[in-house]
Amino acid sequence: MATEAHGEATGLTFHPMDQFIVKPLFGDGPVHWYTPTNVTLWMAVVALGIIGLLVLGTRGRAIVPSRSQSIAELAYGMVHKMIEDIAGKEGLKYFPYIMTLFMFIVFSNFAGLLPKAFTVTSHIAVTGVLAFAVFFTVTAIGFMKNGAHFLDLFWVRSAPLAIRPVLAVIEVISYFVRPVSHSIRLAGNMIAGHAVIKVFAGFAAIAAVAPVSIIAVVGMYAFEILVAFIQAYVFTILTCVYLKDALHPSH
Repeated sequence: MATEAHGEATGLTFHPMDQFIVKPLFGDGPVHWYTPTNVTLWMAVVALGIIGLLVLGTRGRAIVPSRSQSIAELAYGMVHKMIEDIAGKEGLKYFPYIMTLFMFIVFSNFAGLLPKAFTVTSHIAVTGVLAFAVFFTVTAIGFMKNGAHFLDLFWVRSAPLAIRPVLAVIEVISYFVRPVSHSIRLAGNMIAGHAVIKVFAGFAAIAAVAPVSIIAVVGMYAFEILVAFIQAYVFTILTCVYLKDALHPSH
């Protein structure tokens, strides 16, 4: 009743942000840490999709690959080359972790474009865990490989000595902001695109603007397909950059 009253008061008959509400799969009770939710369901769907592509889709290992094997090989080759180009051959030992990150994000983004689906990467709780996992992992790698010399990352030796302390403070702040920007960038793009599509779709009920609304929805949907891949790519390439800093901290 309160939702209907709010809709009548504002003139809206749709609520674009409702699609991001976490709901229990069974019943309407409160959501606890152990409650199966729509997030749980779609994470499981994403995991099964990744297994289906990378394990079942490539088990034939044909010389002339199937479409699923071709997609898996393209993804493998792209991430492998990305790591090698940015972090060097030394970074390839972390390929399984970075490949897993990329596949989880890209599958989650594309799954969220399906009708009635839930975009798990639209929640900062999910992207935050991914970003902080990257942050703590590369920081640990940096200290384990370089010891105290990892702190050279914050000391810009190429700058004049007088301004190095100021730059060091800026570098430290920038370093600790990394997981925040890393997570917000992904979640924010997912939320924005899906909300805009929902808004345009809501106007399709008005006959006067329905054709324009439908065209706008189709255009935004096509754009979101591109964004879904780009955001997974950006998250992965930034992870490679952070890994490079951990392996080779000197400026």
